[in-house]
Amino acid sequence: MILVGENINIMSKTIGPALRERDARPIQALARAEAEAGVDYLELNIGPARKTGEELMTWLVNTVQEVTDKPLSLDTTNSVATEAGLKTCKSRALINSISLQPERLEKVLPMVRQYNADMIGLLWGVEGMPRDANERCMLAVDLIYKANQLDIPNEDIWIDPIITPVSVEINQVKASLEFMSMLADIAPGCKSIVGLSNVSNGTPADLRPYLNRAYLAMLMKHGLYAAIVDAFDEELIRLAGGEMPEIVSLVHRVMDGEKPDVASLTQKEKEYVKTVRVLSGEMLYSHSWLEI
Repeated sequence: MILVGENINIMSKTIGPALRERDARPIQALARAEAEAGVDYLELNIGPARKTGEELMTWLVNTVQEVTDKPLSLDTTNSVATEAGLKTCKSRALINSISLQPERLEKVLPMVRQYNADMIGLLWGVEGMPRDANERCMLAVDLIYKANQLDIPNEDIWIDPIITPVSVEINQVKASLEFMSMLADIAPGCKSIVGLSNVSNGTPADLRPYLNRAYLAMLMKHGLYAAIVDAFDEELIRLAGGEMPEIVSLVHRVMDGEKPDVASLTQKEKEYVKTVRVLSGEMLYSHSWLEI
């Protein structure tokens, strides 16, 4: 599985000030650490960056490329900044992301072909968030059609169904899983990607890894190609790398309806089984789900 490290983000309490002050040291230290942790891409998230986006993205790409040759994922809603980053990248970049919003289609979609980039197709329509798996399918087909019109092949398109917090709306969590089971049929050749940490947004910091790891294992049942993740969750990295096959098998069996005797499981197995039950909607989310 391809992993994109999410940690270079303007919302970070340490990286945000470093970006604003153009302080390369903490950013380069983090980039090195992410690369050593085993991710395949580094995400560079500068947010909207309305005033200085072009200069900031150029500076950031150069700053990171000084210490690592990992390919980069460029995340900003500023299309000028996106293009500046694409011009500066030494290797093939990933554009995160292109939705069906008219401005994104008009300004950013042509850059995919022009700069030989890969793209994340975000399933966000003109009316906003899709309500279920079927609406995600319709948006995916529409987005892929528009990309193909510009000679962008399916193989360069990574589809993101939009992961939402389990603590807010379980039906959306389930809809993304259902959509993933359908993607290969509706979009041959396209890849799949998720912003994994979104599923645990709003939950206590110490509980977030349990949700992220279990949801990753659930998505693996449907052939997930890539995920944007916390590069420093060592267990998650091992899970994605195929080093925990027994846990993945257990998760998939539970998804298929198996109901193991929880008392007979190891502590680690209990954590995954209980979390899968929450993420599948079998149990209501609460901060104490692991203790029940």
